[in-house]
Amino acid sequence: MRNRRVLALLVILLFSATSAMAGGFRIPEAGAKAMGMGFAFTAQADDPSAIYFNPAGIMQLEGDNLKVGMTYIKANGATFSGITPLTGGASVSETQKDLDFFVPTMFITRKASPNFAYGVGIFSPFGLGQEYENRNTSIFRNQITKIDLMTLVVNPTVAYKVNDLLSVGAGIDFMYGRAKLSRTPVGIDSATGFPANLYNGDLDGDGTAWGFNIGMLVTPTKQLKIGVAFRSKFDLDIDDGALHLGSVFPGGIIVSPGPPPVALPPQGPAPIGFGGPTFNTTASTTVHIPATLDLGVAYILDRLTLEVDASFTFWSSFKSLDIDNNDNRVFLPDTASPKNWDDVVAIYVGGEYRVTDPLALRLGFRYDRTPVPDETMGPELPDSDKLYYCAGRDTRSTNGHSILTTCTWTRRTGR
Repeated sequence: MRNRRVLALLVILLFSATSAMAGGFRIPEAGAKAMGMGFAFTAQADDPSAIYFNPAGIMQLEGDNLKVGMTYIKANGATFSGITPLTGGASVSETQKDLDFFVPTMFITRKASPNFAYGVGIFSPFGLGQEYENRNTSIFRNQITKIDLMTLVVNPTVAYKVNDLLSVGAGIDFMYGRAKLSRTPVGIDSATGFPANLYNGDLDGDGTAWGFNIGMLVTPTKQLKIGVAFRSKFDLDIDDGALHLGSVFPGGIIVSPGPPPVALPPQGPAPIGFGGPTFNTTASTTVHIPATLDLGVAYILDRLTLEVDASFTFWSSFKSLDIDNNDNRVFLPDTASPKNWDDVVAIYVGGEYRVTDPLALRLGFRYDRTPVPDETMGPELPDSDKLYYCAGRDTRSTNGHSILTTCTWTRRTGR
């Protein structure tokens, strides 16, 4: 039995939006073939990225397989309009920075017997990035100036072929996540003795979470495949993240020597002079990452493959984004930010035409509804409906390697 190795060297996405996400902050860019077909891949699931899209699919792969990839995302800054206390509640708008993101993936599979296969995948299923131009002058600086969320999942997977009609798969997900949030000014309680609204606030922390995924692949005929895949939610607890407070502008706060204000830790006299005082403590937050359910139907002819998928993301679990100050003194109050996002469904449509045995061309389309309701949309997590237009190419070499390239362009609609 000849081993097959699949190598995805480079995947390029061009976004016209401000964020590197599908609806909410989901990142479905886990495989070049799937991306080229508008992410419609739950029923095909016939390369190592099936670990992400439908773990039952790895039963279709012979021998040992390796697939590695890198997705480059160019996020062009969008203009967000909203209200802020800094302008007395009047509606204002501001353009975000252009940002660049790199999303790596790696999948390894092995068929151990005619009825059993296993593998492991490493990918980033959720993440986000937003940043406004100047943290000290942004009109939304009291709400957010920068937010970054990175996740990385290690997903060991097994699959079993029940019979010629049915294969099943399952895996365990270990997620590592890191979050960074910044805003200016942070509201300071007047009881501290410091002026209010003169501080930058930066929270930087990481955490872990566990989950699972399961999948099923049904093949009624040689031409027809039906796929179902589910991935559980994650509650990513970021405990004891570093919280740093510093003056907004040099010399902005001058504190005389002597006993510190009552709210500060008893660590000696308050600082004095150029730059003003700083304060370091810890804070915690929990990011609720939703469960997903994908359903797909693929029809396969000699050289043509077509697939339609429906992808459900259960964003209603993302009810709030709260930050708890672990110091629990009056210096910095806890903050609560209600979200109450909606469950949504995305539609994927894709096709592949194999021009020759070494060359395949792909086209795809994806429609994503935003889960963010008008009532709770803010500058930290703005979102809108999105249309994805995808194209891809797969070139196979005679030694069993493949090079896949994909380009995706995204357009926002509705807001």
